[in-house]
Amino acid sequence: WSLCETFLLSSLCWFRSLFVHKVDARKDAHSNLLSKKETSNLYKIQFHNVKPECLEAYNSLEAEVQKRLHQDQDYPCEVVGSWNTWYGEQDQAVHLWRYRGGYPALTECLKKLNDNQEYLAFRRERAKMLISRRNQLLLEFSFWNEPLPRPGPNLYEMRTYCLKPGTMIEWGNHWARAIRYRQKNNEAVGGFFSQIGDLYVVHHLWAYESLQSRQETRNAAWLKEGWDVNVYYTVPLIRSMESRIMIPTSSSPLQ
Repeated sequence: WSLCETFLLSSLCWFRSLFVHKVDARKDAHSNLLSKKETSNLYKIQFHNVKPECLEAYNSLEAEVQKRLHQDQDYPCEVVGSWNTWYGEQDQAVHLWRYRGGYPALTECLKKLNDNQEYLAFRRERAKMLISRRNQLLLEFSFWNEPLPRPGPNLYEMRTYCLKPGTMIEWGNHWARAIRYRQKNNEAVGGFFSQIGDLYVVHHLWAYESLQSRQETRNAAWLKEGWDVNVYYTVPLIRSMESRIMIPTSSSPLQ
């Protein structure tokens, strides 16, 4: 771009920003301002780094236990999706759980699992297969659709953004508009922000038919008026970002 074109774009972005309605971050906690009011869903995301020689056995064991918990009405939790990372950190499993009922549901589920000898035996067996693991508790952004089971085959991309402290409200304000540009092909699966674990972390989950369709869908967004403005304003909020391409496991509700 020429210097003149850059100046004109900056001026246009500044002018448009004068007419943007923004959430006042001083009025309430960020979690209340950004999350869905009509639900009390709490999400947990797990990242398990598996010994390469154990990945197949790990997937089989995890699928068996997930199925039991998912179908057992006594446990207020359900698996949203399970994947293996294809491009990104290798030999990695990613699991997303939903707790309908928020923190009380999470607490109830943990108490029951700690008394479940079969589950404790599973954890001991699973531990032999792992190199490391970590998790986060998440809330979903109010402007994203709730992630629901979908047929496949699909590839999934999880784009993870580590934001500068104090910028979550600004991020939400911009993405509440930006998500409209990414709905045509039904690629938007879910959007979440961390509550416990690494803080000021955002996860956007997308589904594509292939890497080629991913490229075409993302390129098409740049042809829509207004997408460039949202990118222009959100990039300065980011400390780091990561993209994972993931393949759903056979037991995942998101296929």
